[in-house]
Amino acid sequence: MSCSLTDICGGCPLRSLDEAEYRRGKIERFERLVAPLKPCAVGEAVFIGDGTRRRAVLAFRSRKGKLQFGFNRSRSDEIMDIEHCPLLTPRLNRVLPDIRRLLEALTAITVSTRVGRKIETRRLSGGDVAVTEAVNGIDLLLDLSQDLSLEHRMTIFEMVSAFSDIIRVSFRSRPEMLPEPVIEKTAPYIDIAGYQVFIPAGTFLQPSFEGERALTGLVMKYAEGCRGKIADLFCGVGTFSYPLSRLPGAKITAVDSSPALLEGFRRSLNKNQISDIEIVEKNLFKYPLDTRELSAFELVVFDPPRAGALAQVKNLAALPIAARPARLIAVSCNPESFVRDARILREVGYILREVTLVDQFTYSEHSEVVALFTNPEN
Repeated sequence: MSCSLTDICGGCPLRSLDEAEYRRGKIERFERLVAPLKPCAVGEAVFIGDGTRRRAVLAFRSRKGKLQFGFNRSRSDEIMDIEHCPLLTPRLNRVLPDIRRLLEALTAITVSTRVGRKIETRRLSGGDVAVTEAVNGIDLLLDLSQDLSLEHRMTIFEMVSAFSDIIRVSFRSRPEMLPEPVIEKTAPYIDIAGYQVFIPAGTFLQPSFEGERALTGLVMKYAEGCRGKIADLFCGVGTFSYPLSRLPGAKITAVDSSPALLEGFRRSLNKNQISDIEIVEKNLFKYPLDTRELSAFELVVFDPPRAGALAQVKNLAALPIAARPARLIAVSCNPESFVRDARILREVGYILREVTLVDQFTYSEHSEVVALFTNPEN
């Protein structure tokens, strides 16, 4: 799909390539990256197309009463105004004009504060807007450099009450803060494996439903026939825990470090009356599961951030062969860190059975990987 900002916007820098050329180049780059891990089977690459991105972060800036709202120019902090983006879902594109009107109203508000004997005035000058499409509507998170005044809050409440698609608006003035809801008409939720999963504001999700389904499909393919205890490490909202819990006889231990995220996970488990998923709060970078804990699992699934799972992989590699999980499934958004971690596992005898490319970030350099390792003793 063509775009007027091709070669200007930083969102999809490879859009100018013919689709066949783009896919061929991505497969070739992926195969070069995993070449040191061969021999192993390479699964058929999965490509996710345009119009599927259900979440994005857009920037806004107000200068002399004029609002800029969109994505950044490639390798620049300049904001490229957009009215439509071919990456985004139709529903997100429909709501962009409402978000623009809301931001125009918020940046027009003047706030007066007393500083000593002086009265200073200021306006909201800019920030970021994280947009997420849930099943039941659009969730917005405003990342700002200042607090919201009462007038800002009233404006958000009044305008969003009249918008049919936006169901929640939250904000935070610092990245480390928990988002504060300003208006929530109903709690946003997504569907995972047939379950309603409520999502906290600002939580990480796979960028598209189609990509999530592809990753989940590969994990379940590699987990087929597994029974017993399964570890879902860096579990997030439970993308893999929910479908894995449907395996006969499976007991899932889901581990992540975010208290807010895990609290939402617990509420969803209670609502869906799921009893075979245990949630553990733990920073796996600092405190990975040790060899005693790991030896209890038949299967370990790990889906770390871009830095990979080095500390956890080292503990897996330290297990005696007879005590190792029969299968490991690695999901990675960074093929480079995946190759590093995979080499460690192979050096101690794990067999890399298959590795598959999933291209969720259309027309970009980014790729995701799903891979199956097996213990030859099982």
